Amino acid sequence: MQKIALLILISILSSINTIKACTIFSCSRGGETFVAANEDDTTPFTRIWYNPSTKDRYGSVCFGAPDMQIAAAMNEHGLFFDYTAANYDLSKLNLTNPYRGDIMWEILGKCKNVKEAMVILKKYDYISSSKVLLADKEGNSITINPKGIIEKSGEFQVNANCNMINGKLSCLRPEMAAEMLSGSKENNVNFLKTILDKTHQEGELNTLYSTICDLKKGIIYVYLFHDYNTAYKIDLKSELKKGYRIEKLADHFPSSFAYENFSKNHSLYLKESIFQEMINNGIEKTIDHYTAESEKTFPKNEKLNAALLEAALQLIKYSWNEHNSGGTWDYWFSKPDGYDIIQYKDPKLTSAEKLLTYLSANENKDIKLQNFMYEILGFISLTQGKAGTAKEFYKKSISCPEETYAVTLERGNEMMKRLNK
Repeated sequence: MQKIALLILISILSSINTIKACTIFSCSRGGETFVAANEDDTTPFTRIWYNPSTKDRYGSVCFGAPDMQIAAAMNEHGLFFDYTAANYDLSKLNLTNPYRGDIMWEILGKCKNVKEAMVILKKYDYISSSKVLLADKEGNSITINPKGIIEKSGEFQVNANCNMINGKLSCLRPEMAAEMLSGSKENNVNFLKTILDKTHQEGELNTLYSTICDLKKGIIYVYLFHDYNTAYKIDLKSELKKGYRIEKLADHFPSSFAYENFSKNHSLYLKESIFQEMINNGIEKTIDHYTAESEKTFPKNEKLNAALLEAALQLIKYSWNEHNSGGTWDYWFSKPDGYDIIQYKDPKLTSAEKLLTYLSANENKDIKLQNFMYEILGFISLTQGKAGTAKEFYKKSISCPEETYAVTLERGNEMMKRLNK
């Protein structure tokens, strides 16, 4: 029981700045414009999703963790962004006009270049504690953080998240990248790949994947788990013509012992296995199989039930992403516009509801976890247009504040205010 609560609490609290340490740089010279990045983190199972253009948004491709929070993206006009984590204390900054949602997602969908993005960035405060590099095919790039914007000067710009300790950088990655870029006149895939190789990380914190983006041609070269010999090549315009879809990045690469071993030792491996079975054998069949397995086990298989709970949340995240042009489930991240629930029907929501109903009925000792599941059942009900049912679930989720996760209490109270209007 405590294991389930701990796993789900980790999932809730890890919702911001999932990328722990990255190296990102832009380079424009010799008539070519590239950006390249090493994405370093502790959670494998990277997703990639394609979002065709709509009447309101440009088409794009996004990369991110299973929570479907965007770590990096490029749109059909060659505008690219990528994050590095940072430790800005937002409470100490005078940030008075935040954007209600994800400002970089807004920029990706509405802007063709850095110049257009600057119009939005000058209007709102950037309120993420991360840093982000934004670059376009015209050769412009900027880095953005809560304290301001730094424009590229010269041919290249490096964004890495090494902290300053006693006035010195705590790692050499940005210095190494800048030194290699300034020491050469090259600007091509092979050269940039050598920089990524030199600055990649291994160990508890790994370079999960790397990208080199040709912004003028709309081509992205992707490398898995710091193996720079095998590339997955994306022609963005061609891929967008195939329609919306979510894929596992690792499926585009041959099996690798190093990556598989790293993945199998991760706490989300069982959930990922169950979710893959849903894709292969059907969601309902898989749910029936695993709930039956859970019923057979006494004492309760906490590891399995935790994975089933995570699978239910993954279904919601996939569903929301599909019905919102590839956008992140902002409700999960407690963003202001995440409370503006869009109603739609989706079998994935029905399946998530079935799983959560089963799990909440069998979780009668950990009240915090049970209240969390009531909250998510409230969200599903409201999304499906069942406001009365949603209100009952939200009411139950916050009925005992001292036995409720802080994030559930925050979201539940906000939703009850809206439902009582």
